[in-house]
Amino acid sequence: MNKLLMMMILTVALLTLGFCYADEIQQQLIRQNPCVLKQTCHECIQTPTCAWCAQPKFDGKRCFQSNINSNMIQCNERYINNPKNEYKMLDSRELQKARKNTNSYMSSVSSSSGSSSSTSKGSAASSTHDAVQISPQQVSLKLRINEAHRITVNYAQAEDYPVDLYYLMDLSNSMEDDKEKLSALGNLLAESMRNITSNFRLGFGSFVDKVVMPYVNTMPKNLVKPCPRCDAPPYGFQNVMSLSQDTNKFAGEVQRAPVSGNLDAPEGGFDAIMQAIVCRDQIGWRERARRLLLFSTDAGFHYAGDGKLGGIIKPNDGRCHLDNRGSYTHSSLQDYPSISQINLKVRQNSINMIFAVTREQINVYERLMQHIEGASAGTLSENSENVVDLVKDQYSKISSSVEMRDTASSAIKVTYYSSCLDKDGVLKQTNKCDGLKVGTVVNFQAEIEVTSCPPNRKDWTQTFQIYPVGINESLTVSLDMQCECDCENVGHPDYLEKSPDCRGAGTLKCGVCECDSMHFGRMCECDANNNRHGNDTYMVSGCRLNNDSEINCSGRGECNCGQCDCQARSNPEERVYGTYCECDNFSCDRSGGALCGGYGTCDCGVCKCIPGWTGESCDCHATNETCIMDGSNEICSGRGNCECGQCKCSEENGIRYSGKYCQKCPTCPGRCQEFKECIQCLVYKTGSMSPEECEKSCTIKPIIVKVAEANEDKDENMCSYYDQDDCRFAYVYTYDQSGKIVIRAQEERECPPQVYFMGIILGVIGAIVLIGMALLLLWKLLTTINDRREFAKFEKERMIAKWDTAENPIYRQATSTFKNPTYMGKS
Repeated sequence: MNKLLMMMILTVALLTLGFCYADEIQQQLIRQNPCVLKQTCHECIQTPTCAWCAQPKFDGKRCFQSNINSNMIQCNERYINNPKNEYKMLDSRELQKARKNTNSYMSSVSSSSGSSSSTSKGSAASSTHDAVQISPQQVSLKLRINEAHRITVNYAQAEDYPVDLYYLMDLSNSMEDDKEKLSALGNLLAESMRNITSNFRLGFGSFVDKVVMPYVNTMPKNLVKPCPRCDAPPYGFQNVMSLSQDTNKFAGEVQRAPVSGNLDAPEGGFDAIMQAIVCRDQIGWRERARRLLLFSTDAGFHYAGDGKLGGIIKPNDGRCHLDNRGSYTHSSLQDYPSISQINLKVRQNSINMIFAVTREQINVYERLMQHIEGASAGTLSENSENVVDLVKDQYSKISSSVEMRDTASSAIKVTYYSSCLDKDGVLKQTNKCDGLKVGTVVNFQAEIEVTSCPPNRKDWTQTFQIYPVGINESLTVSLDMQCECDCENVGHPDYLEKSPDCRGAGTLKCGVCECDSMHFGRMCECDANNNRHGNDTYMVSGCRLNNDSEINCSGRGECNCGQCDCQARSNPEERVYGTYCECDNFSCDRSGGALCGGYGTCDCGVCKCIPGWTGESCDCHATNETCIMDGSNEICSGRGNCECGQCKCSEENGIRYSGKYCQKCPTCPGRCQEFKECIQCLVYKTGSMSPEECEKSCTIKPIIVKVAEANEDKDENMCSYYDQDDCRFAYVYTYDQSGKIVIRAQEERECPPQVYFMGIILGVIGAIVLIGMALLLLWKLLTTINDRREFAKFEKERMIAKWDTAENPIYRQATSTFKNPTYMGKS
């Protein structure tokens, strides 16, 4: 009995091991050859490296790996569906600057639109043509799913490219002195920009806030004169001067612009930004020009939802609402726009936003610019006297870098690679290059990949743009997704309805039967009233993964009429599926307790990660972007490796680097010493440099703050030294998003109190004299007290004496008489 029990236990154990081993072998085969699971042509070609055999009455695996010789699978080459990626260049004009008296112009294709179309066609009669800063201009692609294709995109900043600058200014009462300064600097601003480009236009607009409570005092007298020094009623936005080359007019319009006022601290700047962007005709934005929108204020901003405080609930529609006088007519009718709306309009209209704000507001607008494409921010002085330098610096920053973006949908993944200015360098994954000059050509490799076929067939053909941020030029990509086979469509020779090969109960598509609702089976040989079960060799073979297997439906289903009916799970979200029930959606690796790390879906034991994630459990970033510091092109600052989206810092020459981007070196001096002399001469007017040397050698522009404190979370570096006066001075340096150095220096040095040696000496001498005199006085005082005590004691004793005061008992006469005892008388 015991032996029989032991034999039964051993048999069960062996069967369990056999099931587990078979399942493991199946999973391994699936990972090595994902094609074996695909049962239709469109599923097959949507799997990379897979091809489909549509040959009728084919006994082998129809979906196979395309790198296998077709003779080995015995499929006629005519029936093999293995579409390739197709690339065609439709419009490719060379990079060039704007020219005059052009005699002719050739283009590879004339199928473009708008101004590009008229330019590409060319004409001998044409006397001018626009600059071309991106090439090619239009391409077409036919891509298979998950098979990427790279195209080369060239960019160069054209010489003397037109610039439109619209100055949008807060004209509330607190900005009155800034308005006066801007009026005086208008011509200087225009002159400075004309040194950069001869084709420059300038415009001006102003804003305050919505004319409703609680933003503005709506008392009748306050609507006429909202503050003692205000010259105009409050208003939302006013286009004072459209873009024009008449810069003298700009100075006059700014001077005449009236100042108004409001109640709360934030202003209605978002309303003004939206109108300045979308009202293209009223503002005068040119089609081919770099568009700069300079936003100047000393306050914060209202955004979507704030309008409810004033009873305005209608959302901002993002449309132009300016009347003939340039006034915003929907200020009190629509809410403020949201940040995402501003970003959308900035992207659609190729606007470069520049926020020129005061020191108190710079942190707020630096965070805002991170959510607006191509935006930048600079610190405005108290009366805007540095506005010319600020515009020049920000324009230089914008024009010296290029960042490639795209409008591709979620089904399309675009990854950029470039070596930037290093022509012989290795391609790195980046969409941004810095340090460009006019005429410098930068090559980008745009890797385009279709990650999945959209559910709607209309979305299988899409058009999107690849463009440099802030430039109104783009590469248009017309993309056809190869989501299905031709033989699956009506009219193809391999598409046959009610085919004899399907027992007249189904449609033959690409060699496979698609049965009607009343039949099933590989050849539609079964119907709902005649299901055949059991060990029939033909029927059972259709339920086994291969001829060597003796397990039906992988042990996770029932074989019905040659087809597997997979078992249901108790959890409705878990599913067993596949031709042989060999797949499920719950047996993948987990990370952080979540299936596929929460960043993918489980498909047949393999995690399919969403774009941006990779790894067996989708717990790793797919790109190196998280390992590249803002303003840099090096992965982990060139001092480590990017593993799973995080920097693993290396050790070089005994130096161990640290930090999120391996940018920190605890034992290295950093750049503190480099800036020391310049900080001394620029901020404190001290140090070894003369004023002439300081002006010539020091190009940094430190920001003056009350107290210099470093924020380690932002990778800021603290520097402090003692100068020749034994005074401590401190400053902090870090890098902005473009890689430019930013230095904050402490306003005042921390000096020890001044020591007056003569005073100390005189004080010491005086102290000694005073102490001596005090001691003498103390001695005299003690002596006097003692004498008085003795005298008092004497007086007391004299008063109590008992002798006769008529004769002094101690008195003795001055003469004494002695008698001679031997004297006897006269002789």
